[in-house]
Amino acid sequence: MAPEPEVDSIPSKTSDSAVREEIALNDTLMRAIGIPFFGIAIPNLTGLFGNLTWSDPGYWLGYVCFIALAFCIWQGNRYLLFRTRQRFTWFDKPIEKLILLFMNNIFFTSPLTIAWICMWFKWAGFPIIKWEIVTTVTLVNVICVLFVTHVYETVFMVKEQQNDQVRNAQLQKAKAEAELEALKNQIDPHFMFNSLNSLSYLIDTSPPRARQFTEHLAEVYRYILSQKERTLVMVDDELAFVGHYVTLLQLRFGSALEIKQDLAGASTALIPPISAFVALENAVKHNEVSAGAPLRIDLTMDRDMLIVQNRLQPKRNLQPSSGIGLKNLDERFFIITGRRISVENNGRLFTVRMPLISTTSVTHNGIAML
Repeated sequence: MAPEPEVDSIPSKTSDSAVREEIALNDTLMRAIGIPFFGIAIPNLTGLFGNLTWSDPGYWLGYVCFIALAFCIWQGNRYLLFRTRQRFTWFDKPIEKLILLFMNNIFFTSPLTIAWICMWFKWAGFPIIKWEIVTTVTLVNVICVLFVTHVYETVFMVKEQQNDQVRNAQLQKAKAEAELEALKNQIDPHFMFNSLNSLSYLIDTSPPRARQFTEHLAEVYRYILSQKERTLVMVDDELAFVGHYVTLLQLRFGSALEIKQDLAGASTALIPPISAFVALENAVKHNEVSAGAPLRIDLTMDRDMLIVQNRLQPKRNLQPSSGIGLKNLDERFFIITGRRISVENNGRLFTVRMPLISTTSVTHNGIAML
């Protein structure tokens, strides 16, 4: 005869905040089993039926009486438990909560049980009230109520901890998404600034090349805008985008820039969007690109890696790089895939290796979604 968690939501306090959260536990089945169980078991175990047998009508009516008592004790203590949870938590006022639980259970369960059993003795026609039986039944009911109350307070605490974990996971996910969006947004202004400068130069020097530049710039920017809501894209799509960007670079630099591509076997892999673009832009930004010092960039595949490699020929009078571009790229990979990019500088070659993600990993492990 004990309280059960409420079917509907129950307000409670968390350990780190006074804001009440909703804890939803379904106790319908437990009550449907528990109330008849206690109503049948306790009178049989404590001798409440006396010399009544199954052939006596009062014996069967007694079960109705004791199941009704179990129902009243259960529902009453259930209500008191939920009221106590609204006022106190184990984290802010544990002593007050413990005292209130004991008082609620004892001072509700004991008087109700004593009155009910006394009425039973008179109604069933027993000559006297057997107070030792009344005392035993009352004690058993109080112990059962205290024990099951403890069990369900534990259930509530576990549920609260699970809710905290879910909430923390949601906060971490929201934080990661916000960081990823911020990293994506850092690409657009820098790229557009360089592109407009190049377009301005080509308009003055070569209008036909400027027209071509505009067409490919439109395709590049269309891709950037279309992929802003995605975390992973097919490598083939990324490489088609890179093709437009490479054309932009070659229209700008001509034979001063040579980009070699060896990308067999890339079609089944996934990669965070605009990744290869960032690595290529980094190479062009920090190295000399001129007729006297042509720059070669190699874009290759090696197992599960997309590799961008260039000869080191730093620009003259270039201020030390902050490394923000590759740092952002690394953070994007880590947020989305849990893996880092690899950056190597051996004094002659500068190499960026970006891990590719198989479609199987996305399907089975939920690394990210297209």
